[in-house]
Amino acid sequence: MISSNILAIFYLISGVLFILALRGLSSPETSRKGNLFGIIGMALAIIVTIISVGNFTNGFVYLLILLAIGGSIGAFIAFKIPMTAMPELVAGFHSLVGLAAVFVAISAFLNPEVFNLGTLGNIKIASLIEMSLGAAIGAITFTGSIIAFLKLRGIMSGSPITFKGQHYLNLILGIAAIILIFYLCRTQADNLFWSIIIIAFILGILLIIPIGGADMPVVISMLNSYSGWAAAGIGFTLENTALIITGALVGSSGAILSYIMCKGMNRSFFNVILGGWGATDQSSSSKSKEQKPVKNGNADDAAFLMKNASSVIIVPGYGMAVAQAQHALREMVDALKKNGVKVTYAIHPVAGRMPGHMNVLLAEANVPYDEVFELEEINNDFANCDVAYVIGANDVTNPVAKSDPQSPIYGMPILDVEKSKSVLFVKRSLSPGYAGIDNDLFYRDNTLMLFSDAKKMTEDIIKSL
Repeated sequence: MISSNILAIFYLISGVLFILALRGLSSPETSRKGNLFGIIGMALAIIVTIISVGNFTNGFVYLLILLAIGGSIGAFIAFKIPMTAMPELVAGFHSLVGLAAVFVAISAFLNPEVFNLGTLGNIKIASLIEMSLGAAIGAITFTGSIIAFLKLRGIMSGSPITFKGQHYLNLILGIAAIILIFYLCRTQADNLFWSIIIIAFILGILLIIPIGGADMPVVISMLNSYSGWAAAGIGFTLENTALIITGALVGSSGAILSYIMCKGMNRSFFNVILGGWGATDQSSSSKSKEQKPVKNGNADDAAFLMKNASSVIIVPGYGMAVAQAQHALREMVDALKKNGVKVTYAIHPVAGRMPGHMNVLLAEANVPYDEVFELEEINNDFANCDVAYVIGANDVTNPVAKSDPQSPIYGMPILDVEKSKSVLFVKRSLSPGYAGIDNDLFYRDNTLMLFSDAKKMTEDIIKSL
């Protein structure tokens, strides 16, 4: 059995390692080191927690078996998962964190003596509030993450799902959960506790279904924050310092990231939390694309334009991820550099399906970090750019975000690709992006559409170069 003082010191070290992990993950250059700090911190927290429990010979064997099973499944998924499915994986893992919080809260409620919380029917009020909040937030995180997973996977439509009185229903359910927690503290009745969890499960679904596909990166970030607060709430119930620190770090960092993304997209932070945005009518985009002509080009045309340019800006998007074109893109850029062309990469904060999706893909292809720029750093450069090569991006380059107040992406800062002298747009077809709206950039006079798989087109351009 480990003493409480030594336990606190080890948990403090673990917390410091988690902070260093977050600091490292803030930049692609230090992300590997950040991951390493996080792994060491989590391993230390798990080992110390197991040792602190004391004598439980039979339980220890079961614990090791479960850890081995869970760790093996996690390692297998990590090795096998393609980068294109990473957003769905993140949403899926968030759901597991939420469900774990619910299970721990149920265990603490049914067996309070084991956790030194009192006796069944006479649980400490503070512990009851903590476990109720932890269970409620965990339940919201679980069902909300499942909906996000289904939308990202394409099993459920990425379009907003709304109905009349939806927000009032959410409000009523939220107030009902708070009232039930109050009466649970007075009566400690089982049916009230189960009712809180059921309401939270329903609320998780209702909060996420009205959010459109284009806004999924913010949803992923917000669900990450929810999972952290759920863990922190359960940490208070169990009086586990490591769980409180970890949950608070994840919850606060996720909330801060969501706030930054909302600010960058001209969205309301509180509307994100309440699941109240992304439900704009998506049928109000510009004129029918069948009535507008497009300029169709090929790899030779693209190679000629880029080879004779002095500067090229690459704009990657989800289409690049689907085609796994990042390595071919790097080869193309290397070929352009040999011809004296200056090449940089422009990253929109919500390109792809989760925060940092494009940065991870480019890092995988060993793209130098000093060539990759965020929206606010590079947006002014498009006006002086000879060629913008848009590979799989759509909504983040759509000019209607600035011109059509009825558009679901109106007000969202976009990459000013249309200001470039020439735009090469790689896309399989004229189909709309994840937001479900037509891209006005397709029909601009300076845009040349390259209809093909992103990887194949890039490889063909390399041959032409």
